Amino acid sequence: MSSHEAQESQEPETPHLDFQGTTPYEDYVKADVLTHLQHTLSDDPGEMVFLVTTQVMELWFTVIVHEWETAAEALRCDDVPTAVAALKRSVRELEALNASWKPLGQLTPAQFNAYRGALGEGSGFQSAMYRRLEFLLGDKSASMLVPHRGAPRVHAELAKALHEPSLYDEVLRLLARRGHAIPVAVLERDVSRRYEPSEEVEAAWTALYSGPEDDELARLGEALTDVAELVWRWRNDHLVATRRAMGAKAGTGGSAGVAWLEKRAQKNVFPELWTARSHV
Repeated sequence: MSSHEAQESQEPETPHLDFQGTTPYEDYVKADVLTHLQHTLSDDPGEMVFLVTTQVMELWFTVIVHEWETAAEALRCDDVPTAVAALKRSVRELEALNASWKPLGQLTPAQFNAYRGALGEGSGFQSAMYRRLEFLLGDKSASMLVPHRGAPRVHAELAKALHEPSLYDEVLRLLARRGHAIPVAVLERDVSRRYEPSEEVEAAWTALYSGPEDDELARLGEALTDVAELVWRWRNDHLVATRRAMGAKAGTGGSAGVAWLEKRAQKNVFPELWTARSHV
């Protein structure tokens, strides 16, 4: 073999470039669809950043909902390792979701006002996928279905999520099956209503955290706490970005803006996991 032939034999092979239709990558990812969903409504170049970032947030909501539904189903089957694995994946996804505030967190009022009018009455408050995320956390309200009456599929999915046990409901049912003293009133509560803290549930978590750290349910509790912390950070980052961009003005879509976000940021997800720590 000549040196030229030897050199040619070591060249990396050219990837397959000729396809009959669209590429397999496009068939799987639908990139052409994703990258043509952006239709700005103003002439301001900053609107594209706002629109794409918001769409990215919606995609992260979707995958996080998938993870938490996977965890809830695993808990119903007493499969704690699968549930914890899904929760841990969602922690990394929540970190990526929270990083989505970076492009928006430095907006000045003038920059936001340049395209704010294009939003009309549009508001993240109206996000159906974010509402499903909140429902899985136990923060439920039937009134949150009202904005989606005009979208039958979305409305049906939200109604189904409203009447299903939340992720935390499934956790507490698992604790009860494992012998922990979870009150009947909690286990048989109307799951379509917002979860309210219970002193008995707090005592159950206190007992768990007072035991071995490698206990399976204690590890589950820590995975849930990681999730809760990042949800809290999401809400606070939202608050700070909004305060910076528009101060105390009313939000788009008729919300109270910063005042409403401040109220949300004060609420703990999985509350007894936080209060129990004071008693360990």
